[in-house]
Amino acid sequence: MQDIQNIDEGRRRALLADQLRARRLEKDLSINELARLAGIAKSNLARLEAGDGNPSLETLWALSSALGVNVRELIDPEPARPRIHRASDEFDARAETADFAVRLLSTCPVGATRDLYRATFQPGSRKVSGPHPLGMIEHVIVISGKALIGPANAPETLATGDYMAFPAGQKHIYEALEADTTAIVIMENG
Repeated sequence: MQDIQNIDEGRRRALLADQLRARRLEKDLSINELARLAGIAKSNLARLEAGDGNPSLETLWALSSALGVNVRELIDPEPARPRIHRASDEFDARAETADFAVRLLSTCPVGATRDLYRATFQPGSRKVSGPHPLGMIEHVIVISGKALIGPANAPETLATGDYMAFPAGQKHIYEALEADTTAIVIMENG
């Protein structure tokens, strides 16, 4: 599945439409039934499944709850490759009644554990990590500076605010490209 943050708005809506329709059909629900369960208008759901409209945060939560899935499964299915969210990407879910927006970066699978770290590193040397146990996912959010991060065979340049997740069961690197680069690193073990 493509990384939803690295594609245009039209394709993003089409992916959401595909996910909604697939999840609804998996549950053997009609559009009427899902709209009723989610407490939204049938016309709104039909527009979303057609790839039109821009759902609010509340609508996404209502639909995910009615379908019994995590909201991520609707807007950003888990890829099997590194996932990058650029700080400059604009796909926030906005609240209906307040100036409040969220961007889902990642969810924790049931039964998984996460450890949270703050990493500070400087240019001039590359941190090379050997493979962690299979199934471990590394999540990184750069909070200051710029760095080359990710699988050793395909690292990405991340700037302040960028997020990346990648399977950590392979050799991976951290290399600061600016002084005093800082990142939040989350190790998820499922």
